[in-house]
Amino acid sequence: MDKAADPDSLRAWRGIPMAEFVGGNQLRLLRGGDELFPAQAAAIEAAMHEVWLATYIFHFDAAGAALAAQLVAAARRGVRVRVVVDGFGSRASLPWLAQQFDGSGVALAVFRPIDRWYSWLQPGQLRRLHQKLCAVDLDHAFVGGINIIDDRVDLNHGATEQPRLDFAVAVSGPLVRTVAQAARALWTRAQLGDDFGQELLALARSSEPKARLMRLWRGVRMPRSASMAARRGDGGGAQQAQNAGKDPVYAAFVLRDNLRRRRTIERAYVDAIRSAEARVDLMTPYFYPGHAFRKALRDAAKRGVKVRLLLQGKLDYRIAGMAAQALYAELLGHGVSIYEYMPAYLHAKVCVVDESWATVGSSNIDPLSLLLNLEANVIVRDAEFSRAVAAQFDVAAAVSRQVDKQYLDGGMRAMLRRGLVAWMAYVYLRVAGATGRY
Repeated sequence: MDKAADPDSLRAWRGIPMAEFVGGNQLRLLRGGDELFPAQAAAIEAAMHEVWLATYIFHFDAAGAALAAQLVAAARRGVRVRVVVDGFGSRASLPWLAQQFDGSGVALAVFRPIDRWYSWLQPGQLRRLHQKLCAVDLDHAFVGGINIIDDRVDLNHGATEQPRLDFAVAVSGPLVRTVAQAARALWTRAQLGDDFGQELLALARSSEPKARLMRLWRGVRMPRSASMAARRGDGGGAQQAQNAGKDPVYAAFVLRDNLRRRRTIERAYVDAIRSAEARVDLMTPYFYPGHAFRKALRDAAKRGVKVRLLLQGKLDYRIAGMAAQALYAELLGHGVSIYEYMPAYLHAKVCVVDESWATVGSSNIDPLSLLLNLEANVIVRDAEFSRAVAAQFDVAAAVSRQVDKQYLDGGMRAMLRRGLVAWMAYVYLRVAGATGRY
């Protein structure tokens, strides 16, 4: 049966928005904070109007201090600077951040703060802001998996000799507008979370409640698609790309939220893997995909596609490693190759399919990213960019350990481990409010 006509496939993704691509962009793959932070700093130092920054972790180390100083300097010269951080990922840094930004003009918002023990009892606290976004003047944007923390610092394990492996994308062109709108919506939602009651009261007392309500809605609404946001722009992205001496690139900015786009990132992955003809190279630290995702990988390998997974070898969380390993036998048995990255901690979330589809972002391939957290990826349809991602995958795979079926434990122990992981995932998702089949 043709996979496009498979009734199970149609039912699984009915009503889930697809990635929408817009042309006229320029994109550059950045490896680690060593490449991201200088590029981001240059954009912020040249900012004239606004800077929007959203991140899960904003740490109080040298990397965080440098960025904080750059943001403060921009605000003091009149640039509108807005920063939103996750209340769990950045909880240890919040007093320091407040001190850094106090009186500077930088406006800090905290997404779902955990400032009391009973905060964990509130609905939705397991759904975190995991996006890493920066937009500057609608000219530059940065999207990826890199937090604001030095590559050689791990929050759980301290200093490391080798830098963490991670990636981001520098973007210019029409897609920047969509990234900026998403970051602005995150900041506004987090800010309203502190004072939503007063906002509603002011709205009720307003002489123009409808107009104020529309302004409020525009502030908190996530972008519906990259193409719509681009149409609201000045249309100059393609010309900028041509002036730069390169062909404009088609790319999509895809979000996972808890409204209409709950599984948009997952669908983008599954659709690409289902259409693969030659290769699927997927790199992620946390890997525990649902049924449809695993089936897409197995079916691709069965068609003769070279499917390679690059996962953590140096574990930062033991339970995450156990979850991935619970699936090794199934995937290896269907022809999927698995590698474990050994030199350092792996934090990259990238994938390349064939020679013209690649994605870089914040989304892991596990229930937290695919069903709970707010995530953001850039998907690129461009041969040159795909080759750059594939080259980085090959370099990392060359220093990784390939998992061999003969070293896997089998029998009752493997069955019990897989059952335990499945049960834990089920309970966690139900506590977090996620429903339906994964």
